[in-house]
Amino acid sequence: MTLATPPVAVRKPSTVTHHGHELSDDYAWLRDPGYPEVEDAEILAHLAAENAWFEARMAPHQPLVETLLKEMRGRIKEADKSVPQKDGDWLYWIEFEDGAEYKKWWRRPVAGGADELILDEIALAEGHEYFRLGAISVSNDGRLLAWSVDDNGSERFIAKVKVIATGEILADEIPGTLSSLVWVANDTGLVYSLANEQWRTDNARLHWLGKPLSDDVELYHEDDEGFRVGSSLSANEQWLIVGTSDHETSEVRLIPAADPLAQPILVRPRQAGVEYDVEERDGTLYVHTNDTHENFRLATAPLESPGDWTTLVEGTEDFYLTGFELFRDFYVTEGRVRGLDTIEVRYYDDPARIEPIGFPEASYSAGLGDNPEWAMDTLRLSYESMVSPATVFDYSIAARTMEVLKVQEIPSGYDAALYTTQRLEIAARDGTPIPVSVVTRKDREPGGPLHLYGYGAYGIAIDPGFSTTRLSLVDRGFAYAIAHIRGGDDLGRAWYKAGKLERRANTFTDFVDAAQGLIARGFTQAGKISISGGSAGGELVGAVLNSDPQLWGAAVAHVPFVDVLATMLDASLPLTPGEWPEWGNPIEDKAAFDLIRGYSPYDNVCAQDYPPLLVTAGLNDPRVTYWEPAKWVARLREMKTDGNELLLKTNMGAGHGGKSGRFESLRETAEEFAFILWQLGVGGSYRDEAEGQPRTSPTGT
Repeated sequence: MTLATPPVAVRKPSTVTHHGHELSDDYAWLRDPGYPEVEDAEILAHLAAENAWFEARMAPHQPLVETLLKEMRGRIKEADKSVPQKDGDWLYWIEFEDGAEYKKWWRRPVAGGADELILDEIALAEGHEYFRLGAISVSNDGRLLAWSVDDNGSERFIAKVKVIATGEILADEIPGTLSSLVWVANDTGLVYSLANEQWRTDNARLHWLGKPLSDDVELYHEDDEGFRVGSSLSANEQWLIVGTSDHETSEVRLIPAADPLAQPILVRPRQAGVEYDVEERDGTLYVHTNDTHENFRLATAPLESPGDWTTLVEGTEDFYLTGFELFRDFYVTEGRVRGLDTIEVRYYDDPARIEPIGFPEASYSAGLGDNPEWAMDTLRLSYESMVSPATVFDYSIAARTMEVLKVQEIPSGYDAALYTTQRLEIAARDGTPIPVSVVTRKDREPGGPLHLYGYGAYGIAIDPGFSTTRLSLVDRGFAYAIAHIRGGDDLGRAWYKAGKLERRANTFTDFVDAAQGLIARGFTQAGKISISGGSAGGELVGAVLNSDPQLWGAAVAHVPFVDVLATMLDASLPLTPGEWPEWGNPIEDKAAFDLIRGYSPYDNVCAQDYPPLLVTAGLNDPRVTYWEPAKWVARLREMKTDGNELLLKTNMGAGHGGKSGRFESLRETAEEFAFILWQLGVGGSYRDEAEGQPRTSPTGT
């Protein structure tokens, strides 16, 4: 093969039979039987050939990639730091240096004194192609630091402990963690979870500082292979909270933090479909649960009778209670009303006293920031919108006033007055109004290019937040739209349920209908829409490419979950058993088999024209294994009837999130946008014109 032609994967017929149906897969061989080790020479050669084809096809567009990268990097304040936050005797913050891919973690005494570097990610990342900090946790006495690192994208972290004052790294190294790190027993013990061979956290373990790992104690073991275990410390730091859950059922145990070997208190035995999480104050449990209403309620229970729940805040159709936080003198509820974030301060001694915190725009994203202390009188909040950069506030509980501490700085310049955002409602084919958030320049020409983003799974809402990278499209005449489709919980728990299991197709049709609605309203035209999504959002991209290819002018699918049927049929894969509540179990349920087979993007590739497509993958990705996108691209190359671009880029040293580091990840976004601009024929930006440089029109004509 030469670089004049794309790589063609060899076909090796393979068949399996389920529920009387024979499934043929000529590209199953792309899964290395030794996974998670990938050493098969033929597989590696094929991925290398695809990467070479990507490089060859993108080579003429490298000047555009570099231009976009320069724009994006110019919007980042390189020497930057977070607003310090008090936690006990210390003020903590993080800091980026000029040109640094990674950050440094600092603190200084509240009483005054020198700044102290507690963790240097730059030094830890040195010599590694990939670096990701996992958990980080300072001991309660402020003397020790525990942290964990993944240096290849496999999401199996190595935890370490050091003495902050001296930098001495202790012998307490724990490989294979996938969890938080929780200090207990007066900082003599550390609670963590190990990833088992199937990359599942089925345990909570206690490590005694200074003792060998062989002495570690398993505090809890989960026998259901679909459940995952996690641990945290209660807000008052009195309790170790050990939770286990899948996507729709949970169970919680409480253990005294001072005595982690004490008998755990089971709050309430698991009940299928009931989720709950717990906090404690003065002998009273506060329980956030969906047992009586799908939008959740907040209940209380005496510690002596933890399963007897009495409603404190009712669940309602209008208010989706997403969470809560307890503090010594008050508590805070978070939720959404018609998809917009709400934060309310409430009081233990006066349930009728509710103080909502107001925000200035009609569409925005807001939430609690880092509020580590039990006795808080000021809340740290975060806020942004599609036109307003990220802002950090302090909210005074007593005065009910907001103080701006920091607004995201954009060194190359940003004028919010040039942009406008709207929140539309577009009717789906079944009449359901689908919210769509849109940002454009005010001087954008109608009918031009539009980028549509969606996710629609796991009850994850896509907030209408701010993005500096997005401006590189918007300043070239794009409208940028987020479709808040069913499958996310943007409008409440019912919105999530309406896009999962037997109603999964709503997610795909909502996205198509949102695009059609944007065309009908004059925002764009068929063929001028670029789309993108990652992971389950990549599944969305694959499904709508099969169903409505003529709508899209370009598509980007990041680590796409496209081989849904084969993955859900393989219980040995890391995530599969825990995913059955989300997608269905096609091994045991023929109806689930037929349903998934009907939409799985890989299984529904057909002989038709497809729009230009860029696909990314990570060789070490444990969430969407590398062979899913590789197989999909191979089948598309075989089946599609057009001559449009089809590119696959596999990160050979990274996982689900792509490249690590501030600027390396920006390069991947620049490549994505360059591909979109190339395929839609869009030229320069409004900024070019403002600086006296020629540019094409926003439509690329």
